[in-house]
Amino acid sequence: MKYDDASWHSGGNFPADLPSEAGATHTGIFLAWALLSGLAGELHETELPEDLEQLRRREITPGSFFLAVCDGKFTDEDLSSEGNAFANHYFDLENGQYLADYDEVLSGGLPSQYHVPDSWEAFDRIRPVLDERLSSWRASR
Repeated sequence: MKYDDASWHSGGNFPADLPSEAGATHTGIFLAWALLSGLAGELHETELPEDLEQLRRREITPGSFFLAVCDGKFTDEDLSSEGNAFANHYFDLENGQYLADYDEVLSGGLPSQYHVPDSWEAFDRIRPVLDERLSSWRASR
């Protein structure tokens, strides 16, 4: 199952003043958080451990990791079974809360959510919200 694809975001109303890579930031931040929060799938744990370690050491930004390691595609192979259950609930681009939280925490004052920088600073700003959403979700199960 594919949750998101960076290429889905670079057409239509995508800001002309940004590179297409800006369409990967929101998913890259979520995926990096999930992987660093113990929700990584076997793909990252066993087949791509060097890339995961590079992410842990913050040698690559979340969006760049998503584009380079995942080819800009976020699928169920990226996450564990618990990670997929949470992503189905929270990340879902149509019905989930993630984009609303992302906009509230990171997009305020910017022309669009695509203007959020692909940075560890942005990651650190939204991480507490993601941690809380996961904790609440776990408690409700």
